Amino acid sequence: MAKSESIRLVGYARVSTQEQDTSLQIAALRSAGVTEFFEEKASGAQLDRPALWECLDSLRSGDQFIFYKLDRVARSLPDLLSIIARVEKAGATIRSLTEPIDTSSALGRFMLQILGAMAEFERSLIRERCMAGQREAMARGVHCGKPLSVDQSTAVAIVEMYATGLHTLKGVAQRFGVSDSVVKRLVYKKTKPNYRS
Repeated sequence: MAKSESIRLVGYARVSTQEQDTSLQIAALRSAGVTEFFEEKASGAQLDRPALWECLDSLRSGDQFIFYKLDRVARSLPDLLSIIARVEKAGATIRSLTEPIDTSSALGRFMLQILGAMAEFERSLIRERCMAGQREAMARGVHCGKPLSVDQSTAVAIVEMYATGLHTLKGVAQRFGVSDSVVKRLVYKKTKPNYRS
C-alpha cells in the first residue's frame, strides 16, 4: 500500500481555443486520484504547448503521467511516440483514462508497441507512395528534384568544361559560380540519363 501512495500522479488536460474549459477532463483526473494538474488551451496542431512541456519536464522516476484521452496530448502518432519516449526516459509511466493504455501493465505496454508498429507501417506506406509517384513522373519525362539554377547554354558550357578532364567538379562550380551539386547533376544527367539526384 505504501508503494502505491508514493506514486505521484501528474495530470494533463487540454482544450482547443473553440472549447470552453477543461472542467470535464479535470473532474475525470480528480476521480482517478490526480492532485497535480497542468492544463492549457491550445490547438492540438500547435507545436508550442508550454504546459505540456512543463508537465513532462516535471516528471520523475516512479511518477505516472495521466490524461483523459490520447488526442488531448498528441497531435499525431509520431508526436505521441515522441512524448512517450520522453516520459519513459524520465522513468515515469503513462495512463489514458479512456483508452487501454497504461504502461505500468503488460497490456498497456503491448498497446504502445502496437502504436509504434502502426507508425512505422504508416511511414513505410508514405515512402512507397512517394517512390511510386517519382517513378511514374520520371516515366513521363518529368524531372524529380530541385530545378536547375542555370540556363541551357550555361549548362552546356559546364558539362563541356568538365568533360575536358582538366577541372574538378569543385573547380567547375567555382568557375561558373554554382554549387558542386549543380555541376554533379548536369554531368551525371549527360552521362547517365536515368540518374536521379
